[in-house]
Amino acid sequence: MKSLFSALLFFSILKCTIIYGQDAILTKSIDKIQFFKDTAILNATITTNLNHLLRQKQKEGTQFPANLSMTLPDGFSVRDSILLEVRGHFRREYCYLPPIKIIFKKSKSSVMKPLGSLKLVSQCALSSTDQQYLLKEFLIYKIYNLLTDMSFRVRLLNLNFEDSTNKKKSATEYAFLMEDIKDLAERNDCSDMKNAKLNTEATDRKQMALVAIFEYMIGNTDWAVPVNHNTKLIIPKIDSLHRPYVIPYDFDYSGFVNTDYAIPDEKLPTQTVRKRLYRGFPRTMEELNDLLAIFKKQKTAIYDLLNNFGLLTSKNKKDMIDYLDDFFTLINKPEQVNDVFIRSARTE
Repeated sequence: MKSLFSALLFFSILKCTIIYGQDAILTKSIDKIQFFKDTAILNATITTNLNHLLRQKQKEGTQFPANLSMTLPDGFSVRDSILLEVRGHFRREYCYLPPIKIIFKKSKSSVMKPLGSLKLVSQCALSSTDQQYLLKEFLIYKIYNLLTDMSFRVRLLNLNFEDSTNKKKSATEYAFLMEDIKDLAERNDCSDMKNAKLNTEATDRKQMALVAIFEYMIGNTDWAVPVNHNTKLIIPKIDSLHRPYVIPYDFDYSGFVNTDYAIPDEKLPTQTVRKRLYRGFPRTMEELNDLLAIFKKQKTAIYDLLNNFGLLTSKNKKDMIDYLDDFFTLINKPEQVNDVFIRSARTE
């Protein structure tokens, strides 16, 4: 009887240790699909040596130890050891904080370990203007989610950066985590084609046209399939001969966001990112009608998404809706559709 009591006591203590112990192996872990389905804003804190991070921000790939704490919607408190990795190009040189990748798999006991490594998109500067830029780019991802499942899911954070040395003031901003391309591919029964380089028209014809029209809708010309610039490629697992699907990302240079640093490539015949320019190849009118029907079907949902997003200022909300109005007016006029997406389309 005494042995039985001792055994029950042992397993009771072990259960408590597994659930609550900071150094024990936790049974709680993130469901990476559900994590990006949830829409609640997560309050999170990243603690690291900010001086060290800022001094080394020009060195892409440099890693820094950090701690992440956040409370999940179910009330579970996360306290994980993570690594921060400097990434990116323009923002790394231009912005106060460099673009960062969060590596969650540092510890075997990490609650967030199933997420692997995720890009963190943060504000370029700690101003209200930059906050709005960040939120507008976040909404572009959410809009594209409405058009196709072959799109990056994102999760908004109210993020506090704390200095582990207490020499710099903490900074709070909005940021969002981007789904990993491997998880996006898996959701669509595909595989990631890492570093593959293809001509634009060597990709899936319908999906490529959808991407090009979407980029036109948001006023973004900052992408190019052949050099993997702000695009990824995935291919069906069951048909390796199928043409790859193009997945777009990174929309801060779009007219929809309209950042103060966004300018069109000097080779393009536009002087401002607010001026739309179609960078896709021509499609038949029948193909275009089928694709534009997707946009028209989701119009109400897109407008509802913007109107119901309380973090945008009224001015920015009106500006984004007015910008979309021009696009939806155009796609309801066959002659203008023909002019933009056929006659004025790229040929090389």
